[in-house]
Amino acid sequence: MARLAGRFAAYLAELGAIAHPYDLAIEHPIDAGSREAQIATFRRLRDGLSARGSGVRIVVDEWCNTLDDVRAFVDAGAADVIHVKTPDLGSIGNVVTALLLARDAGLEAYCGGTCNETDRSAQVSAHLAMACEATQVLAKPGMGVDEGLMIVGNEMARTAALVRAREAARP
Repeated sequence: MARLAGRFAAYLAELGAIAHPYDLAIEHPIDAGSREAQIATFRRLRDGLSARGSGVRIVVDEWCNTLDDVRAFVDAGAADVIHVKTPDLGSIGNVVTALLLARDAGLEAYCGGTCNETDRSAQVSAHLAMACEATQVLAKPGMGVDEGLMIVGNEMARTAALVRAREAARP
C-alpha cells in the first residue's frame, strides 16, 4: 500500500497542478480496507503530497463514520478535510463534537451526510455547520443541485439575517 500511496500522491499532485489556480480536494481516493489501514495510507498520501509541494487536500469519508473514527483520523493527521456524516453519528451532540474536533485540530470540518435525508435534517445540519464554523456543508437532500442548495442556503441566509437583526437591536 505504501508504493500505491506514493503513486497516487504523484498523480494527485499532477491533477492539482492542472486544476491550478483552483484548489483541489479529493474525497476517498484510495480504499485501504480497514480504518487502521485507511489512516496509515492517507497519512502516507498526505506526506507524499507535502513532499511534492502540492496543496491537494485529502477528504476522509469511508472508514470515518463514528465519533471514535473521527477522533482517530484527526489524531493521526490522516486527512485535510473530515467529512462528518451527520446521520451516522447518532446524535446532534456527536455531530457538534466531531465538527469541533476537526476545526480545533486545524482541519477543515465538512458537515455532510447523505442525499436521502429530509429537508428538516438539512436545516438542522445548516445550523450545526454555522454554529461550529464548519468549512463547508453538504447541499442536501436530493441528488440534484437546486433542491439541496436552496434548502441549506436559505436556512443559512435566514439564520444570518436573524443574527444581524438581533445584533442591530442591542443597545
